[in-house]
Amino acid sequence: MNSLSDAAVQAAQLVASGDHKLVEIVLLSLRVSLTAVIIACLIGLPFGAAIAVSRFPGRRSLIVVLNALMGLPPVVVGLVVYLLLSRAGPLGSAGLLFTPSAMIIAQAVLIVPIVAALSRQVVEDAWQEYREQLRSLGESRFGAAATLLWDVRFSLVTIVLAGFGRAAAEVGAVIIVGGNIDGVTRVMTTAIALETSKGDLPLALGLGIVLLTIVLALNAAAYIVKETAQQRYG
Repeated sequence: MNSLSDAAVQAAQLVASGDHKLVEIVLLSLRVSLTAVIIACLIGLPFGAAIAVSRFPGRRSLIVVLNALMGLPPVVVGLVVYLLLSRAGPLGSAGLLFTPSAMIIAQAVLIVPIVAALSRQVVEDAWQEYREQLRSLGESRFGAAATLLWDVRFSLVTIVLAGFGRAAAEVGAVIIVGGNIDGVTRVMTTAIALETSKGDLPLALGLGIVLLTIVLALNAAAYIVKETAQQRYG
């Protein structure tokens, strides 16, 4: 086994040279995670905003449940999605198990509660501030929800990044439903786990470097966008 320093040098060389296997894994990871985030936002943002501006029996209980679901165990989500997509499951005929689509579904299930719960809080704070003004303009509750989502759009960037971070770092659920098949369903996190267990530290470290770089770059971009928006719009 190479020393840690040798492994680090080889990892840097793999990243710098654009190693085919590493690039393939990174691109699949981005495709799966970004698609899951888009789906989660399309579901979670309107749902969270609707809860924020609505008042109905059981609302507090729903919020408690939604907040609790933010901590869903990934392996449990993976198991549930596996059972749904397996041959004996209700969606087995779709043939999605051990495909990137199954991984997207599992990640989206994990992210939706995060996006919905956090966006609900942000929109509710804005609703408390602008409620009377929106009512005086004759906005319906759902119209107000859409307006507020647009108004707090820069704050929602952080929420979207939190969802992406959860998706990109996920291991348990995607292994269960994806199978970690080389060239088909092997993403950065599952590849890091596998290559580390095999003793192939250069590839594992290279993927780790890329994953950290992506997360840091996205967070830096979000910070710049938010700061620029605050300076421009006050």
